Amino acid sequence: MKLMHNPYATHIDFFQFKGMIATNPKAHPCNIDMMFERKSKFLVGEWKRESETISKGQEILLKNLAKQPQFVVLIIHGDTDGDTIVNRFERITRSGRYVTHGSSFDELKDFVTRWYNWADKDEMSLV
Repeated sequence: MKLMHNPYATHIDFFQFKGMIATNPKAHPCNIDMMFERKSKFLVGEWKRESETISKGQEILLKNLAKQPQFVVLIIHGDTDGDTIVNRFERITRSGRYVTHGSSFDELKDFVTRWYNWADKDEMSLV
């Protein structure tokens, strides 16, 4: 049984928030595609198809999350429509660099398992 698979799911459009903050009219919400939490530690994943790019605002948000010691942030290049495909995934480091960690769904699952085991302990840095 799948937790969620809806080929008709719509994209969330936050255009009505644009201009809401008078001092920063470009400010509007970002959505996050994947998030795990374990013992106040978070794994965030943003999925992008190969032809998609990260918007500047979303990149700022993800890099700022990655600076936080309780957050691990991944950019996953692939697709979840139909079979899950992972072409590669990168971790955003605290310094804002992108480091490739794998190139398959199995490698992503292994990374998530290692992240979970790390988060389940009281250590602050992920090996």
